[in-house]
Amino acid sequence: MTTHRAVIFDIGGVIVGSPLHAIAEYERAVGLAAGFINRGVVSTGRPGAWARLERGELDLPRFYPAFERDCEHAGGRLSARLLMTRVAEAALPRPAMLAAIARIRERGLRAAALTNNWITEDGSAGMLRPHFDVFVESAVVGLRKPDPRIFTLACERLGIVPAEAIFLDDIGANLKSARSLGMTTIKVVEPDQALAELETVLGFPLR
Repeated sequence: MTTHRAVIFDIGGVIVGSPLHAIAEYERAVGLAAGFINRGVVSTGRPGAWARLERGELDLPRFYPAFERDCEHAGGRLSARLLMTRVAEAALPRPAMLAAIARIRERGLRAAALTNNWITEDGSAGMLRPHFDVFVESAVVGLRKPDPRIFTLACERLGIVPAEAIFLDDIGANLKSARSLGMTTIKVVEPDQALAELETVLGFPLR
């Protein structure tokens, strides 16, 4: 039986409020069909503006018009700047998750953040760095989930093999990629339920 030596956390929707919820609220507010934005991100794939933003190939000022063009081609109009403002406002830290990370590290396990993100003017992602032993950002390393290479990179920086990691994320495709490498995965829908599952896997309390 493999011993878990590290827990890897997604940021948005796990450690902080979900960008997916903010995106859904924005769609409702401007009259876009539910799921329009996510479908657009998926359909444009690697060359799309969203993927390029998360790989650090676009900054926000260049992303806004590029993403608006992607959406127009898909049949919808939006303000990318307003959308990203809504996403940023939703990204409030979840105290229970931060407390759980502290308990994990107190027990001698390592904790990592593995996030698809973009470079912000205020450096907001960096505010969470002190809570982790390793902090892997897609916009910095030029890879984004679900690319298996970014999971491998996180494990290398932790000094572990994937089978020694537990990975928490709110997006199924990312979890599937992690499982394919041998990681134990937990899908985060409700934070408290996810922490209960993590307690079961680790064998000690986090709340």
